Amino acid sequence: MWHRYVPDNGEKVASIYNRAYLVEPVQRKHHGSIYVGKEITSQEKAKLIAGIAADKKGEDIVLMDMSSSSTISDWFVLVSAGSSRQLDAISKAVQKDLSKKFKISPLKVEGRNNPSWVLVDYGDVILHVFHKDIRDFYGLERLWSDAPRGSY
Repeated sequence: MWHRYVPDNGEKVASIYNRAYLVEPVQRKHHGSIYVGKEITSQEKAKLIAGIAADKKGEDIVLMDMSSSSTISDWFVLVSAGSSRQLDAISKAVQKDLSKKFKISPLKVEGRNNPSWVLVDYGDVILHVFHKDIRDFYGLERLWSDAPRGSY
């Protein structure tokens, strides 16, 4: 089912089954333009998430192209946070922004009550927000070292 709406900032977006399609051009602070009528790809969604995390002062942001390494997801976005409050703020900002502007809701959110790691699963993109020490401990970059890195 198609939904069309105009967010507060005047962008026009249509969405269908958790996939967003832009119907007007959008300028983004961290990664340039996304063009009219183009479906937002997994890579563009990962870049949007990384940009939102950067706006909330996320650190050591890494985009990992998982499409050739795993069937779990197309992209991982890894973000470090200096405190539990910042971790919570980053994950909530991503969810709010994608929901409000693109009508994209996460399939699952894990760790909301966990002060050290929150996982937000959008299906094709998974956001991992870690406390700095926990990120070093689990070492997803080492675990998936064969996955190409992307930039935002």
